Amino acid sequence: MVPDDTGFTADARRAGSRVVLGGVIAIVLILTLTAVFLFLTLPDGNAFNARVERIFVENDALTAEAEIKLLEILALSGTAFSETLTSYRIVIFVLLVFATALLIAALVFLVMLVALNRRMAQIERSGIQVSSLLISRDENTVYLNNMGFKLTEAAMETLAVLAEARMDDDVLTGAEIESVISGRSKEDCEEAAGATRIKRLRDTLGNQMISELLVKNIARRGYMLAIDKDVIRVI
Repeated sequence: MVPDDTGFTADARRAGSRVVLGGVIAIVLILTLTAVFLFLTLPDGNAFNARVERIFVENDALTAEAEIKLLEILALSGTAFSETLTSYRIVIFVLLVFATALLIAALVFLVMLVALNRRMAQIERSGIQVSSLLISRDENTVYLNNMGFKLTEAAMETLAVLAEARMDDDVLTGAEIESVISGRSKEDCEEAAGATRIKRLRDTLGNQMISELLVKNIARRGYMLAIDKDVIRVI
């Protein structure tokens, strides 16, 4: 069976999902504990009012108008202090929600970046990454990704047989390939005949791919490599 990277991609996706889920849970848990700690350490909004009330009780002998006015100011100050603490709690809650959203977004983007880097590294190792293969018998053309290559009728037959076998997860010998194309039994076909068909397909398709991807023909100028000059090394 021809190996593919479907299983690797699925495993990477599942691993990435687990990392994101675990990270989100950890972020929410940490920020929740932080919020609880902050709310518990904030002073009670009624603490100041309680102290003012205690002053009223301990100084009930104060009867002068100025003294009573001072106590009223203290009482109003306690109410303002309580309202301020309430607004602080709301602000802290909003900031914690905002921080949670930012951290979750950062984690998701980080995981996506790591997965993309892994995917790019895999593509670099494997060379050309085939995302689509379309075989057009009417045009004697095979479309590989977004590139079209003209093939001979014999090469098209060979490629079509290989494609059908791949869809069935089958591996064909040279004799089996020759048998399918010629219509004869496998026993009457030679391994070399099928191997020759494969060689001709490789030569025809390979030459066109090299011309499309590597060696460019510039009209009325000549030939050049279609790659970045910074990646070339000669040893």
